[in-house]
Amino acid sequence: MTQNQWQNWSGRQTSSPDSISHPTDEAGFIAAVRRGAEAGQPVRAVGASHSHSRVAATDGVLVGTDGWQGVVAVDNPAERAIVRSGSRIFQLGEPLHAAGLALRNQGDIDRQSIAGAIATGTHGTGPTLQNLSASVTRVRVILADGTAIDTSPTNEPTLFEVARHSLGGVGLITEVGLQLRPAFCLHERLWKEAPDALFERIDELVAATRHFEFFWMPQLDICAAKSLNETDADPDPLFNTKLERIGWSHDIISTLRDDLHTEMEYSVPAEAGPACFMAIRQLIHADFKDLQWPVEYRTLAADDLWISTASRRPTVTISVHQDIEIDDQPLFDACESVFRSFDGRPHWGKAHSLTGPDLAKLYPRLGQWWAERDRWDPTGVFVTPELAALRP
Repeated sequence: MTQNQWQNWSGRQTSSPDSISHPTDEAGFIAAVRRGAEAGQPVRAVGASHSHSRVAATDGVLVGTDGWQGVVAVDNPAERAIVRSGSRIFQLGEPLHAAGLALRNQGDIDRQSIAGAIATGTHGTGPTLQNLSASVTRVRVILADGTAIDTSPTNEPTLFEVARHSLGGVGLITEVGLQLRPAFCLHERLWKEAPDALFERIDELVAATRHFEFFWMPQLDICAAKSLNETDADPDPLFNTKLERIGWSHDIISTLRDDLHTEMEYSVPAEAGPACFMAIRQLIHADFKDLQWPVEYRTLAADDLWISTASRRPTVTISVHQDIEIDDQPLFDACESVFRSFDGRPHWGKAHSLTGPDLAKLYPRLGQWWAERDRWDPTGVFVTPELAALRP
């Protein structure tokens, strides 16, 4: 019986892989794939294990990517870089900044590996800003037969579409190409405001701000709001206060969240965002009066990815959190019912109860994604039971 154990960041998700490897070169990734294929065991990669779903869990071959990190190359004129798949997002800020570049956007947590972040469609906030997968220009993948292939919009473009938002299901990613932008500073402002007052000007706040988000705190019925706007001002530690600061984007956008929790996030059409939030607020006040964890509200630009939560529609994302010591199912089941009534799409890396037929109604190209995945991995080397449950 295996003695190997894996758990996600919060400890809520666990599995017992038959083997765990930590490659330090591409040959190690290839060997892991071949080992799984020969043994008939599913192969999965993990980085920070920050997903709240079981997208990375396996009882087969688990491949850790922390031994495979760093920036491989930077193309300044094209504003592009190639990075190794295990690189944590927070590790990219300084080396890219040294080259005068920055990520176009990133999430409010930056602990994830870049491959895990794009696999699950991780995003930040901003009505003109797309998720991380939309900035991917190239993906190098170890396929089910152990061969490596560089995919891009011009080389195996349909495989590229699957690989840049892969759910870990088409191969082991070893390198990711990213479209970047010149390094930039952000001016952060923080304030608290009652929900009703804030939503009287929510459209104005979203439209006037490069990044806008808030956390609603149920016990106080107050929103902790944050706006980030690009500025030509230089970072100035003397200017920074508890409510206002200026800094480089990679220092400002993300925050540390060390309190262990589990999370559900749904994306709804942007125009439905305010009504959906108010419905969640009403639900929590009525049925979950003891909830101590906040509800997060962000925006996301439409994209053309096949299974993105923002595919072909401007989006509002709403996230509900619960302590890992508390049964999250009652809260999440109730909130999921509300989200689904607003045509919500679940975040692939967070808690949800939807199966393939449910998801096919929300993602019109999910069947195409699966067909392309199956073409490159016909024997299901990268398909776990959890992933198979998402098949239409």
